[in-house]
Amino acid sequence: MLHKRFYLFFISFLLIASNSAFAQESVLLELGDDKITSSEFKRVYLKNNSGDIIEKSTVDEYLDLYVNFKLKVKEAEARGYDTAQQFINELAGYRKQLAQPYLSADAMIEKLKKEAYERLKEEIWASHILIASKPTDSPEDTLAAFNKAKKAKKKLDRGESFESVALQFSDDPSVKANKGDLGYFTAFHMVYPFETAAYNTKKGEISEIAKTRFGYHILKVNDRRPNSGEITVAHILISTDPEIAKEGNPEEKIREIYERIKNGESFEEMATQFSDDTKSAQNGGVLPIFGVGRMVREFEDAAFALQEDGDISEPFQTQFGWHIVKRIKLDKMGTYEEIEPLVESKVKKDSRSKLSHSAVQNDIKKQYGFTENMKEVEDFYSILDSSYFNGQWSANKASKLTATIFKIGDKEVKQSDFANYLEQTMRGSRPLDFRVLVNDRYKQFREMELFAYKDKKLEEEYPEFKALIEEYHDGILLFNLTDDLVWKKASEDTTGLQEFFEKNKKDYQWKKRADAVIYTLKNEEISSQVKKLISKGLEADSIMKLINESSQLNLRYEKKIYEEGTHPLLDEMDWKKEKIKEFKKSGRVQLVHIKEVLEPGPKKLSEARGLVISDYQEYLEKEWIKELRGKYDFKVDEEVLKQLKSELD
Repeated sequence: MLHKRFYLFFISFLLIASNSAFAQESVLLELGDDKITSSEFKRVYLKNNSGDIIEKSTVDEYLDLYVNFKLKVKEAEARGYDTAQQFINELAGYRKQLAQPYLSADAMIEKLKKEAYERLKEEIWASHILIASKPTDSPEDTLAAFNKAKKAKKKLDRGESFESVALQFSDDPSVKANKGDLGYFTAFHMVYPFETAAYNTKKGEISEIAKTRFGYHILKVNDRRPNSGEITVAHILISTDPEIAKEGNPEEKIREIYERIKNGESFEEMATQFSDDTKSAQNGGVLPIFGVGRMVREFEDAAFALQEDGDISEPFQTQFGWHIVKRIKLDKMGTYEEIEPLVESKVKKDSRSKLSHSAVQNDIKKQYGFTENMKEVEDFYSILDSSYFNGQWSANKASKLTATIFKIGDKEVKQSDFANYLEQTMRGSRPLDFRVLVNDRYKQFREMELFAYKDKKLEEEYPEFKALIEEYHDGILLFNLTDDLVWKKASEDTTGLQEFFEKNKKDYQWKKRADAVIYTLKNEEISSQVKKLISKGLEADSIMKLINESSQLNLRYEKKIYEEGTHPLLDEMDWKKEKIKEFKKSGRVQLVHIKEVLEPGPKKLSEARGLVISDYQEYLEKEWIKELRGKYDFKVDEEVLKQLKSELD
């Protein structure tokens, strides 16, 4: 049975059509109320008869296919297939996918990809101060956090050390241990605004205050260096955790292991036997590939300091214990073309993708015209109450709010629309400032409405999009109807299938066949042993047990009934019962034993079922097309066709 996705492609490729017609154009085909013009058919014909993908069709052949296609679509609609909820949902799903390119800012995405690649070329070592501030904080709390960040920045500008200011001001829980030091990182390791602040700050300088969803940040860039690449290493860990290292001295143990490796013992065996990282120990100590910012600083420094594959570090300590690292492979950063798919995937998943959404919204506003009344949004600050946080608030509480919040094109969006959205997106949560809540929900609501407005205009503004949706519409209808009337019927109609088989038995015949065993042998000596055992009447499984007692590599075999022309070794033999022949090809020794020759004869339905079903499907489709051509009136204008053929042939 044809897979639906392939069938949709097949339909869209062969039978792309639009029902648009213009009074002044010559009508080639009339099918009920549908009128297909000469120019429309010509466009479709030329599109699908260019290049080397498919065999060229004559105009008459293609027109015949095209009529069959249109008849099937008409029958599907007559049977109500286009009103089935499953069809509606499926087409809507495809439409959503097809609409995405029209609702995305490709230029912005491309710019972000190239920016990210340039940043990936460099690693930054930075320290930071965090003044915590959540998106849900009240305006007053947000302002207080910002003022605190400004105070810290002033101290830094006066020359106070970054470490001391970090200890005094930073809300980062790790500041006491690292004094704000984040180590090296590169693009995609940090949230986008933080990353941007880092890459826009020169070595040795302090950034301006940057805002992220975590709060306000001040960064100091300690160093910038070329990308180190990604490295695969193996390691041996001797833990300093008291629960694991109950006996002995971890440092003495790691140094003894190191001396044994220096004296020639296998690193992998030492890792398997002694490493306290039990997961990697099972694989000789090998860890997943990593780049900077993925491991603790000491481990990264030791790994990337190794100069050649196979180099081994001296023992060193991290917070987890004592390590020895062996470099397996270093992968340098690829070219833009090599890693573009990965960069694109990360850009689209990263917070920077919101920039493309903003760009699209701005384009929509410019294209259709946009006006906004924020005062009408502020009315909701006093309409919401505590019931919203336990899911009990109703849009009826805003029934007196009827003003227009914004206009996009010819659409006015009212306060009542926003009230309904607030109710629909209501969910139980902890209380927060109503101003923050309303502003956040309104931003989401406005974005939703802008994209929805653009989405509804796609068929009107982009003829190629409209044609593509029509292709999917017709393709899904044809698949569903053909599945019911041809494919499923051919598989499930056992009586009809049996009758079809009985009428066409002559088409399902076996060629000459051989019941044979093909042995693949280690050498000629084994071949001689096998020949003797065959002559004694032993079966293949018994022969294999005897021959493979000394080694499982001595013999293997394949036993089945081979049809003439299906195996090259058998084709080189005279087919005689009990015929044995040895072959030596490409360093292999093979022995063919023909046990019995079966003469040509009819197949049973069970033996030809797949082929019979395929032929039955073809038969059902032909009969169905005959029925459709008798059921629906259609007319081809021969004069128009003649003119068209003179242009195309």
